[in-house]
Amino acid sequence: MTLYRDEGIVLRTQKLGEADRIVTILTRRTGRVRAAAKGVRKTKSRFGARLEPFTHVDVQFYERRSLDLITQAETLRPYGEPLVADYPRYTAGTAMLETAEKLTTEEKEPALRQFLLLVGGLRTLVERGHDPRLVLDAYLLRSLSVAGWAPSLDECARCGERGRLRAFAIAAGGGICARCRLPGAATPAAQTFELMAALLRGDWDLADVSEPRYRVECSGLVAAYLQWHLEHHIRSLKHVEREEPGHRHPPDGGVAFLDQERV
Repeated sequence: MTLYRDEGIVLRTQKLGEADRIVTILTRRTGRVRAAAKGVRKTKSRFGARLEPFTHVDVQFYERRSLDLITQAETLRPYGEPLVADYPRYTAGTAMLETAEKLTTEEKEPALRQFLLLVGGLRTLVERGHDPRLVLDAYLLRSLSVAGWAPSLDECARCGERGRLRAFAIAAGGGICARCRLPGAATPAAQTFELMAALLRGDWDLADVSEPRYRVECSGLVAAYLQWHLEHHIRSLKHVEREEPGHRHPPDGGVAFLDQERV
């Protein structure tokens, strides 16, 4: 019998049989693990509540040829409890969990930086110090950066020229200058580029004072850029509140176009 222990964030659960579940966990050392949890759907389960999405857990696994088996689970921090009562933060957190699973494509491939980003993102949501949409966009941008897909925000993604960017082209890799602009590229405001760069580097002083219209534009670009590179829709993003009252449409028509691009 091979046992191993790790800590991780529960990303999602699926029913298995009449009383069991398959639990997907992003762990600190092992990476993404799918494991069976026996009897957790029973009322008297010893650790069923500890294996709910958002929970930071310390887990012992029994390694098997197919699905590993969870034999012990102890809660380190229940991030889900404060999030479920706050819809904007809950939906932002759900999008984080789904993105973390999509970005860790190989099971049991170590992904320490992705794990640390997820823990930090959930902690920031729970602490309630920043707008949940900003926290989500910061998490998405940094996760993309760790995966090798950071958008170009300070120089043209095509020619490398530094200076004011005039458009944002997903397929090109981010911001582009006027000379390199592609058909169909979005034309975000300069303040939107500044906000995206601030979120990527963690400049909350700048991000927190940004105007709502630039936040909406930023969110649309980040969501489209993420899904283009993943080649999958992040289903939970559609539940995230991305519009301010009185702002029923993206500030630039190009963002709406980008949201419909093939992913």
